[in-house]
Amino acid sequence: MQLFYNPNINTDTETFSFDKEESKHIIKVLRKKDGDTLFVTNGLGFLFKMEITLASDSKCTAKVVSSEASEKPKYELHLAVAPTKMNDRFEWFLEKATEIGITEITPLICDHSERKQIKTDRFDKIIQSAMKQSLHYFLPKLNEPVAFKDFMKARHDGLLCIAHCEETDKKSLKDVLKPNENLTILIGPEGDFSAKEIQMAIENKYIPVSLGHTRLRTETAAIVACHSVAFVNE
Repeated sequence: MQLFYNPNINTDTETFSFDKEESKHIIKVLRKKDGDTLFVTNGLGFLFKMEITLASDSKCTAKVVSSEASEKPKYELHLAVAPTKMNDRFEWFLEKATEIGITEITPLICDHSERKQIKTDRFDKIIQSAMKQSLHYFLPKLNEPVAFKDFMKARHDGLLCIAHCEETDKKSLKDVLKPNENLTILIGPEGDFSAKEIQMAIENKYIPVSLGHTRLRTETAAIVACHSVAFVNE
């Protein structure tokens, strides 16, 4: 199934016209014509079945035939991850985490972060593409970058974990995870969280956790955490 995304479609929509870029893709690339079926999600859990009524490559128009609400995930996972020095590694994380299943992502600016200036426009497109490719109907929320200390000031519900590499008392992530539980996991930069940040997180009720016996890259650690949560909730 070819899945399209548009946040402007809702259950009250009867007909809808795609923008020029999407229309060109539908008509010129996919070679869709009048009467053909399209499947569209608004990223809020709805799947719309639509029928093309005007196969124009500049303004493809379709009518809503039916809509279906998918079941909400059993848990909400918020990963706050320090952006990597190489931008493509963070983009890889965004793509794979969206495919596996994630609710919210926050780029986290830390003491040891080598990249502190982030543009999220391209990140949004990567997440949307990964959602469509993996046939998810909920679009993960991508937040603007935030400093670690400011993230600590915000309220986050559910299980709170910080994954770090310091040789201190830590629990294995798999030992603290429970099914159907909302959680927030912090993943640090290439140089790890600073001792000050780790202590600040502990003071804010974050549980120090380990993701295994080997030292992982930031993006790998984030995917391991994401998949561990998905696995527990299968």
